Amino acid sequence: MVKSLFVLLLLGTLHFAYAEPVTKAAKAQAASSSTARVKLTLQKNYPQLGEIKQVNKANIMGLYEVVAQGELFYTDEKARYLISGNIFDLKSGRNITAERSSKLFAIDFNGLPFDLALKKVKGNGLRKMAYFTDPNCSFCKKLEQELTQVDNVTLYIFHLTLFDGSDQKVKGVLCSKNPIKAWDNLMLNNAMPATGTCDTPTMKVAELSRKLNINGTPALIFADGVLVPGFRPAAELEKALNQTMEVSKSSR
Repeated sequence: MVKSLFVLLLLGTLHFAYAEPVTKAAKAQAASSSTARVKLTLQKNYPQLGEIKQVNKANIMGLYEVVAQGELFYTDEKARYLISGNIFDLKSGRNITAERSSKLFAIDFNGLPFDLALKKVKGNGLRKMAYFTDPNCSFCKKLEQELTQVDNVTLYIFHLTLFDGSDQKVKGVLCSKNPIKAWDNLMLNNAMPATGTCDTPTMKVAELSRKLNINGTPALIFADGVLVPGFRPAAELEKALNQTMEVSKSSR
């Protein structure tokens, strides 16, 4: 009797030891199958969502991430409900949605059309950052004040003219003999540039912003491709620039 029990226990151990890799593979296959099912259901029943770029398991409350229309949504396993908004981890204070969005919508920094931007090199210029800005945007002016405290950086300034009268100011800046000086005088000292008559790339910048789903200023893009909307103080800019310094060494 004891011998039989030992044999049964041994067989059970061998069974579970053998089954473990199969179980992992089965779980991976099931996860892939479930995301494919959710994506198919959304595409079939809700064409108004447009093209579904990605569907991933969110590992939060059984939800699935849905990437569509340049945004991150959430849905349930039956794809009946669509949730728009941020999910926060109250214990850690993390914005889970923002963290995932920064990775899902990362921009190819080296692929940006820098010929459309005003290039400003400070110090050794090793660190890199691009940003979309408007001369009539109050937070853009605050950003320029903070950037006076940041050195050893190359800035690529894309002028996205969203406000009335901004186009004329940008034309005056870019058509001046020293565009960088004219930009600094405008944003830091409110000194209006002379009227410009040259061609400017503002229409192409506007087209680029739509492609990148940027609809407000300021909007910052660091060398790792992370898009950060809104104003940031100098301390946060320094931290982000230092974190992406290795990536920025290979950028233009």
